[in-house]
Amino acid sequence: MTQPNDNENIEDALRRMEREFGPRRPREGEADEPDSIPPAEPRFQRPMGPPVARGTPPQRQARPRTPAAMALLWAIVIIYVLSSAISASLFEPSLDTLVLLGAKVNSLIHQGQYWRLLTATFLHANLIHIFFNGYALYLLGPETERIYGTRRFLALYFLAGLGGSLASYLISPAISVGASGAIFGLIGGLGIFYYLNREALGDFGKAQVQNMVTIAMINLFIGFANQGVIDNWGHLGGLAGGALAGMALAPRLRVDTNLYPPVLRREYPELSWAGATALLLVIAAMALLLQPAS
Repeated sequence: MTQPNDNENIEDALRRMEREFGPRRPREGEADEPDSIPPAEPRFQRPMGPPVARGTPPQRQARPRTPAAMALLWAIVIIYVLSSAISASLFEPSLDTLVLLGAKVNSLIHQGQYWRLLTATFLHANLIHIFFNGYALYLLGPETERIYGTRRFLALYFLAGLGGSLASYLISPAISVGASGAIFGLIGGLGIFYYLNREALGDFGKAQVQNMVTIAMINLFIGFANQGVIDNWGHLGGLAGGALAGMALAPRLRVDTNLYPPVLRREYPELSWAGATALLLVIAAMALLLQPAS
């Protein structure tokens, strides 16, 4: 993690603390540090926990668990196995089976089967489809859940998936399935998080914004190069839905200089859930009031 580009005020504050209180004393077993703070960037760390008994070996902090991301991954795999078993084909479930299990079919949704906007995101057309979407969820899901927290991650995922299905419903007449819209939503949600916190995260945050934009552009290019096979409108709708949900739900980071060393704190907007609910209502209203592509 790098410092923000404008952290000169933080360095000045640290130097003032040294002048008033003297240099920080090293902990036992820690090498002595120079009396003056070197021109390196200040360290951002969480407040220290309870003291550790002398002689206790340092323990490596475990990464937070991501149960929701893993549960979603298992869900799409299990549903794919089920659709394959019904179709008696591991490589490519039949179209009839996919429609039976909840594929996005515009005429059926228009007749009132709106649940298909969600169930379609758990179905996949063939083994290659489930492999790439599963791998993308495996890579992006845990990172997004660690950043957003489990509840906000689930809200982001499902809002993005609904947004992708809605865009496909309104623009594309083709039957479609897949978690791609929700996964594009994770790209949008991560991109918004790093964009909103680019000052606190410095060069790292700005580089991550560029990475998310690059990933989205490459995948969209691949999609539009294979029109007729890939539901590009579902991808775009998921990307937009994830970005909008991220605007409401993404945590905001700030540097707390009242502590020494400074601490990077995570805070959530007061109206984050109200914003997510408003987005859900807009998606529902558009599905109810607008005509599907035919």
